[in-house]
Amino acid sequence: MKKSMFNDGDEVNIRSSGESVTINKSQYVKNMKRYSYIVNEHPNTFFFEEELTKD
Repeated sequence: MKKSMFNDGDEVNIRSSGESVTINKSQYVKNMKRYSYIVNEHPNTFFFEEELTKD
């Protein structure tokens, strides 16, 4: 298992919209072998690392 790119509380941008968001929770999805993130601004949606960027 690799280390996550982002930590809880980090401010990141959503690649598709450029919207600035704050990570609320991260979780490793074992069967997909990658991390998913829930952000404060969109609590009912999750994002994968490749959908987020940190400037």
